[in-house]
Order: sequence, then C-alpha cells, then structure tokens
Amino acid sequence: MKKSYLIVPMVALGLLWGCKNDNKKTSESTEQETTETVATPAKTVESTPVETKKIKITLDPKSNSNVSGSVLFKESKGIVSMTAVFEGLSEGDHAIHLHEKADCSSDDGKSSGGHWNPTAQPHGKWGSPEGYHKGDIGNFTADAKGNGAINFSTDEWCIGCGDPAKDILGKAVIVHEGTDDFTSQPSGAAGTRVSCGGIIE
Repeated sequence: MKKSYLIVPMVALGLLWGCKNDNKKTSESTEQETTETVATPAKTVESTPVETKKIKITLDPKSNSNVSGSVLFKESKGIVSMTAVFEGLSEGDHAIHLHEKADCSSDDGKSSGGHWNPTAQPHGKWGSPEGYHKGDIGNFTADAKGNGAINFSTDEWCIGCGDPAKDILGKAVIVHEGTDDFTSQPSGAAGTRVSCGGIIE
C-alpha cells in the first residue's frame, strides 16, 4: 500500500513536467514562426514623370507660292525633335532653316530676318567642324506631287529654356525655293522664301 502512494505522486509529477516542456517547446516554436514571418516592408521607388514640351506651328505661303505646312517641335530629356510636312512645293530639294525672328508679316518672308546664328558662326552644314548656324537645318526633298517632309533632332535647341544660344521660341521656320549649298555665305544661296511660320507659344 505504501508503494502505491509513492507511485501516484511520481506519475503526477512526470505529467506536470511533460506539460511544462511541451508548453516551452510550443512557445519557442511560436516565437520562431513569428520571427520568420515578419518581412521587411519593400521600398517603393517613385519614378519622376519625364516632362515633354510640345509646340505645333503652321507655315503659310510666301512670295506668291502655294507652299504651306506644319511643324511639330517636341522636347524630352534634353532633346528637341522636329517633324515637318509640306505641300505645294516644286519637285526636288528645298532648304529649311530657322530664322532669327518669329515675324512672317511680309509677303516675301524677309521680316523674319536672317538665319538664327546666336553663336556667330559661318553658315554651313549642321555639325560641320568649320562651323554652322543653330538654324542651319539643311535640305529635304519634295515628290512629284509637291509633298515633302523632314525629321530632325538635336540637343542644341530647347523650347522656352531662356538660353539665348538654344531657345527656339521667337524664331521662324523658313522654307526656300532652292537648295542650300552649305558653303555660300551667309545663307547657302537657297533662294526665295516660299513659306514661313513663327515659333510662338
């Protein structure tokens, strides 16, 4: 009888000890799971939208021609692109330049002044090491129906930045009847101004 009295407390003590160990393991396991499931919040990278400036202008006939057109200027990431389309031209090559004033009031387009040349360089082909005007775009070709187009882009222009050596606002787009020879001074002997449009906002 004495032995049975001793067994019962020992069994109870063993059960109690087992429960404590189980609780401890469960607590440790829960802590580990909690630690593993806590994630560091991801950093959100906010992208800054790229500002694009646009100006679209129309060109009107000059010097009794029928030449008209439109030009779209776009500036993005420091690059200005120009897309121009024309109609009413004679078939062949024609010069196109930026002139110094957005004034197309005269019948011959000469109210726009000479080539835009803020850096006082000689006239020449764009990119020439001998020099060129900031308005020396070049030539484009009109087809048999009198339609022509040109695309041009540069980081040497800006739209409304205020830099007198780069800002095309206040200038004019002039199309000539002839071809720019890139050598004759001061304007390439391109001939009559047949279309004009001011670059204004």
